[in-house]
Amino acid sequence: MTREYGRELGIRTRAVHVGNDVDKDSGAIKRPLTMANSYELPYDPSVLNWSDAGANLYTRNGGTNQRFLQERIASLEGGEDCVVLASGVAALSGLFFATLNKGDHVVFSDVTYIAVYRLLNELFNRKYGVETTMVDSSDPEKVEAAMRPNTKLVHIETPGNPTLKISDIRRIADIAHRHGAKLSVDNTFASPYNQRPIELGADYCVESLTKYINGHGDAMGGAIIGRKEDLDIIRAQSQVNLGGVISPFNAWMIMRGSVTLPLRMRAHNENAMEIARHLKSLPCVSFVSYPGLEDDPGYEVAKTQMSGFGGMMSFGLKAGHDKCNEFVSHLKIITSAVSLGHDESLIVFLGEDDERMHLYDKRFHNGFFRFSVGIEDAEDIISDIDQALRSAGLL
Repeated sequence: MTREYGRELGIRTRAVHVGNDVDKDSGAIKRPLTMANSYELPYDPSVLNWSDAGANLYTRNGGTNQRFLQERIASLEGGEDCVVLASGVAALSGLFFATLNKGDHVVFSDVTYIAVYRLLNELFNRKYGVETTMVDSSDPEKVEAAMRPNTKLVHIETPGNPTLKISDIRRIADIAHRHGAKLSVDNTFASPYNQRPIELGADYCVESLTKYINGHGDAMGGAIIGRKEDLDIIRAQSQVNLGGVISPFNAWMIMRGSVTLPLRMRAHNENAMEIARHLKSLPCVSFVSYPGLEDDPGYEVAKTQMSGFGGMMSFGLKAGHDKCNEFVSHLKIITSAVSLGHDESLIVFLGEDDERMHLYDKRFHNGFFRFSVGIEDAEDIISDIDQALRSAGLL
């Protein structure tokens, strides 16, 4: 029998125990990896609903490792239910596909993950007749002004990728609900350790499990958290009918990685704060965007809705395009790579010709770095930055 772990328990305890139990067949104290794509049918299979996402029929409908992971993520996020899909983009597109119809209107943040920008700014409106409005969601009055009678969804990302722009979840949830719309929040940069949008009034929370929740850069997945009645629709349409199901192996890997989420996030938070302050002190750094800095534009809102400020930041150098790339080439501990939330530090240079640069604040327009601070020793990360700046003739 599955043991119950209530929300009164701490996040570290729930990260270890929710979704886990003793395997009844082997006695193993960890859930096993079940790689089967089919399950034994009952005596009379004609009574079955072949599209049932809650039964062990066929792994596209859902499997045991997926369900265990969903239990854990729902608990960590403070939500009623969770759907886990193949990637963060599968979760985003699955949410939009299942909740939006032709003629509906969506308001969304001007600073979001690139897939959201393309899905809502290009694909859904051109292909499916969904009306979209992109706004600076750090200003709730602009969200309010964009609302229409046919607005069905407001989608924000906070902190926003890649500039770390902060939006007020509580205020925007109130705006959406007063207009009869729902609010979805991409929580990937924060993770449920630092921020839980459902508890702040959001109807949906989206996570790229590939990032902090997995935390080891070796598995992909995405999650949507919300009310069961809403998620049953997403589960049936985006998982069973569109086939966006997560693989059992990835679900098992993310379940394993999520155990240490609270411990890793504490290290990410501490390291990022120390490194942001160090970068800000350097004369060759033109700006640092990190919501934990007291002079950051999003600091006042961030401190009311986040328990920690995360491991992501952006910064610029007083240097040209080639010199910025030269700086990256001299890094030894920090790796130049996309993605984020890994145990190791990752950096990517976004040049002046980025297709969405015009949407960002002017300080970003000369090109900037998106920096995912890892869990290495902070002094080693700082030393690596400094030696690379010196090697590039910037320090």
